[in-house]
Amino acid sequence: MTPADDRRFPAPLAAALTAPFDYENGDGIDFEPFDSFLSAAETADWFQAWTGNTELTGEEFRVFGQDGTGGYAAFWLLRPDRPLSGQPVVFLGSEGETGVVARDLGDFLWLLADGFGPLEAATTYAPDRLPRPDAARTAIAERHAPDRRKPAKTVIELAGREFPGFDETVMAFCR
Repeated sequence: MTPADDRRFPAPLAAALTAPFDYENGDGIDFEPFDSFLSAAETADWFQAWTGNTELTGEEFRVFGQDGTGGYAAFWLLRPDRPLSGQPVVFLGSEGETGVVARDLGDFLWLLADGFGPLEAATTYAPDRLPRPDAARTAIAERHAPDRRKPAKTVIELAGREFPGFDETVMAFCR
């Protein structure tokens, strides 16, 4: 994958992001999806500002949304042999929070279906957060990833286990 790749969302992601997310006065999902992935130039500008490193392009990320403070959700293009839908989903917060929130798009769909967004999955602000199943997003996950059904807590644990060094990897880019 290169920065010139198509910036349209895969159909399952577009379907899952169509309906607005309800923040519920701070007790819902703090997520604002974009209409398409950020351009290569926008991604480079953001990643350089986020890391303080003007030598970076951010080409290893496809940013598709943000939380209310400006933290970004993105695919991390780590697996060159897999399509975009097979890449891990990460969160890079405005205050330096980082986390791999899902191992791939299928897991991410189930994370959303269980009422967790990227911020909620990546941070420990609410470690006892209870699932808030979303019927519409569950239907989307069932249609696009029926064999991947699992609760959000399991999605988050599996992602953390598979990619334990994400924070260190990202922090190594920082100046």
